[in-house]
Amino acid sequence: MSIRRFAAVPVVLALFSILGFIAWAGAAQESRHHRMVVVPQEDRFQPFAITIHAGDTVDWVNMDTDDHTVVSDDAFNTADHHGVDVLLPGTDANAGQPGRFSLQFTKPGIFVYYCRFHAQLDHVHQPIAPGPRGGIQDASGNFGTPMMGVITVLPSKDDTGGGAQR
Repeated sequence: MSIRRFAAVPVVLALFSILGFIAWAGAAQESRHHRMVVVPQEDRFQPFAITIHAGDTVDWVNMDTDDHTVVSDDAFNTADHHGVDVLLPGTDANAGQPGRFSLQFTKPGIFVYYCRFHAQLDHVHQPIAPGPRGGIQDASGNFGTPMMGVITVLPSKDDTGGGAQR
């Protein structure tokens, strides 16, 4: 009877090892599906452009002291998420913590976005520096570069490379 008990120990250890590996692999795969856009301590999105796959999530993090926004340019968006207009609080307004926002993209296409405090759309829906109608002007009179970004969403990795060729 005691031999049976000892014989079960390797089986139980192997089971725990397999379950641990599955949990680790799931966590590793989850972390590969997140991309980050940062507002550094200046008025821009970094990186300006990223490429992801359908199913991936993009996290925006505002490290600046000032508030910024993520607003979708619906005239050009083909990756869904129309009507996005989210405030990313700056660290001054958020008890020293960066403001955060996440979107998961499920459809291939393009997602163009801008900060409504640092850009506006012209007559052909292109983000431009706001200018005298509400923009932030420096001492030399420059209204700066519009704060914007673009995300290209490719088909999911599961949808590529496995299909039959025509």
